[in-house]
Amino acid sequence: MANWPLLSVLIWLPIIGGALILIFGKMGAEASRWAALAVSALTLFFSLSLLTGADYADSGMRFVEQRAWIPTFDIHYNLGVDGISIALIVLTTITTVLALIGAWSAISKRVHQYVAAFLFLEGMMIGMFAATDAILFYVFFEAMLIPMFLIIGVWGGPRRIYAAIKFFLYTFLGSVLMLVGLVYLYMKSGSFQLSDLYAQPLSMKEQTWLFFAFFIAFAVKVPMFPVHTWLPDAHVEAPTAGSVILAAIMLKIGGYGFLRFSLPITPDAGYEWAWLMIALSLIAVIYIGLVALVQEDMKKLIAYSSIAHMGLVTLGTFIAFALVRDGSFPIVIAGESPQSTVGANAAILGLQGAMVQMISHGFVSGAMFSCVGVLYDRMHTRQIGDYGGVANVMPWFAAFSMLFFMANAGLPGTSGFVGEFMVVLASFQKSPLIALGAATTLIISAAYTLWLYKRVFFGEVANPRVAELKDINGREVMVLLVFAAGVLLIGVWPKPLIDLMEPSITQLAMQIAQSKVM
Repeated sequence: MANWPLLSVLIWLPIIGGALILIFGKMGAEASRWAALAVSALTLFFSLSLLTGADYADSGMRFVEQRAWIPTFDIHYNLGVDGISIALIVLTTITTVLALIGAWSAISKRVHQYVAAFLFLEGMMIGMFAATDAILFYVFFEAMLIPMFLIIGVWGGPRRIYAAIKFFLYTFLGSVLMLVGLVYLYMKSGSFQLSDLYAQPLSMKEQTWLFFAFFIAFAVKVPMFPVHTWLPDAHVEAPTAGSVILAAIMLKIGGYGFLRFSLPITPDAGYEWAWLMIALSLIAVIYIGLVALVQEDMKKLIAYSSIAHMGLVTLGTFIAFALVRDGSFPIVIAGESPQSTVGANAAILGLQGAMVQMISHGFVSGAMFSCVGVLYDRMHTRQIGDYGGVANVMPWFAAFSMLFFMANAGLPGTSGFVGEFMVVLASFQKSPLIALGAATTLIISAAYTLWLYKRVFFGEVANPRVAELKDINGREVMVLLVFAAGVLLIGVWPKPLIDLMEPSITQLAMQIAQSKVM
């Protein structure tokens, strides 16, 4: 196992599989679907080796691969994963399989190109989570825009071209500044290796410019207020499987970028500007949640809900700065007795909460968009007013949907509660007012979630088309069961997930606690 290039297999298996499906596209739509499912299922199987072969007590990189790529500029094909990236890679492989199964018959044109785009996207996202060379990260970071651009632009709704171009321009232009920042770091350190960039001393002015370069690139991906406007359009126009991947995985790339670049490379600027990040996060939690309340399109409501819930991710990430540097250095190190560990424990709790919220949101948002897809496949409308009384004719579907909607509202016992509670608890250590602002997400999300569920599922069946609906079939039950298992498992027993990520998060907290000012 030690000599087996597992990470390369995870990256290139779906990419090569997608290329072969494109080449042999004439084998037919059904054969293309089965081939894509086989490739994604095999990728999922291999990704589980990351969990079984991981040393949970190790905070360093595992499954390391190092190969020269462009040695003249010290650019290498270097891969490695820690607890944070392992969790996100496994989430990616699970969600890709479910997205392909869930939208099995939703697309009938250019099916081989459609499924190939998802396999390309899967490989590139895994590559981004596994890259330990900054330029390799950037290549995957940019390349994954192409398949999602095509998924929205070719197989999307009536305004798909507008949504695809808006999605591409927002995300591409933001990341250009990141490239400039990486080149500057190379000029300073002579390396693109993340470990070297973490160790590079930087002045406060340099850190500030780099911090905002990274911030613009990753804030668009999250997306944070006020660069969030591309997401509702992209979700509304994307096909169901595209929305599932976009919400469950691609939004997490921004949060992952903050953890990999902004926090360890620019810790002093992060501490200096944490107040701004916290303020923008609270605006997303409160204001964007209120915007979700007035939506009449189910997809748009869930899209705004995603922005609000991702606000808790960025809040948990940046509240750590304010906590870990309050008072004396608080990280517990073997053989030392610091005066206070309150700030460190709260900072670690905030970072853990942010990661648990990311994984939870992957399951919950993926499930909710899958539920919208179930209804859209039957009714071909996403307008809330066109429904009512669905529970009367689709009781099993209503039961699954109730679980996911309650998880979205943060019901205890579901994954939606765990991450939110951890972030609120960490925020309280800094300021009860910040915690109060964060906790409003429980009220606002319950309001728009229950309002949506009531109008769609309860009441009398007024629309004759609703009366003719058939309950979910075996394929749809299988997809929703897996999502439900993830929501309940994290909600009832989050310890394995927390244990997987804890060494890496503790190491990250130690990095942001140390000044890099020269």
